[in-house]
Amino acid sequence: MSSTTDKIKGLANEAVGNIKQGVGNATGNDRLVAEGKAQELKGEAQKTVGDVKDGAKNLADEVTGKR
Repeated sequence: MSSTTDKIKGLANEAVGNIKQGVGNATGNDRLVAEGKAQELKGEAQKTVGDVKDGAKNLADEVTGKR
């Protein structure tokens, strides 16, 4: 997966996770709140993977003189 794909999927998971948390809080559904928090954290991790991939590519470009 490309860094951009990781970042987009991460943002989507964060958004869906936040929505689940909001609905769970509004309805008193603790399970939905927990699922939303887990999905939000998954999204944050995906975004971090995308950032790391970008950093590694930038470093490789600098080392090889492609920048």
